Amino acid sequence: MSETNLASESYFHLHLVSDSTGETLISVGRAAAAQYSSARPIEHIYPLVRNQKQLDRVLVDIEAQPGIVLYTLTDRELRDRLKTYCTRNSIPVLSVLAPVVRLFQAYLGGEPTPRVGGQHQLDGEYFRRIDAMNFTVTHDDGQHTEGLEGADVVLLGISRSSKTPTSIYLANRGIKTANIPLVPNVPVPPGLYELKHPLVVGLVASAQRVVEIRRNRLLGLNALQGDESYIDEDAVAQEVAHSRQLCARAGWPVIDVTRRSIEETAAAIIGLLQEHRRRISEEFSS
Repeated sequence: MSETNLASESYFHLHLVSDSTGETLISVGRAAAAQYSSARPIEHIYPLVRNQKQLDRVLVDIEAQPGIVLYTLTDRELRDRLKTYCTRNSIPVLSVLAPVVRLFQAYLGGEPTPRVGGQHQLDGEYFRRIDAMNFTVTHDDGQHTEGLEGADVVLLGISRSSKTPTSIYLANRGIKTANIPLVPNVPVPPGLYELKHPLVVGLVASAQRVVEIRRNRLLGLNALQGDESYIDEDAVAQEVAHSRQLCARAGWPVIDVTRRSIEETAAAIIGLLQEHRRRISEEFSS
């Protein structure tokens, strides 16, 4: 970051107070903060705040470094105390779930039943995600290709095209994901073209971006001396072109991840998977 950018950039304190893991608050806070390019949040995250003593420590921090306070607290006494303190000290405070719960209540009727960490129950959905994670780890980087038919999604891509992190993200959404590296002069598993159930997706990026990531990776490993073609932009461009051609011949969709975050790539894949499943269902029922 340049000195000019540093000088023009401002910072603010963002306090995230939760009686559960705080994941909801983190996502909401970061999504909102991202709308302000000239202001960056200094996050203070307080998970598992479930009694007055724990809240005492939170209030001490807020007093020392006031800023925006977002919270998800089920206990009424804790909520009221936090809101009263912030209001008295002119500190902006908001329950991020309250407007949503009110909307649900207006539509569904009746009173909600407060549950701390209700979205983290050990139910069937939870164990489905665990199963997907186990599958994904087992089938990472071209391992156990004989079991690809059991995948929901198979990702293809050259080295450093975000296959593994995207696979893990999808697994956390309950999607069994395998990934296969595309290596120059190494054929893909022969059974890949015969897969019936999984959606096969190619991931590509610009040669410049891939080289940048590969070079940083090698620097971290102190291993820049080696196969020069691995970080040669022309050679990498040929790898990218080959992966595009391979997917085009097979009719597999391709996603360019050059300017996409892992979350955005995963969202695009989930959209393709829904369409893929709909098409298979229609073919089965016809």
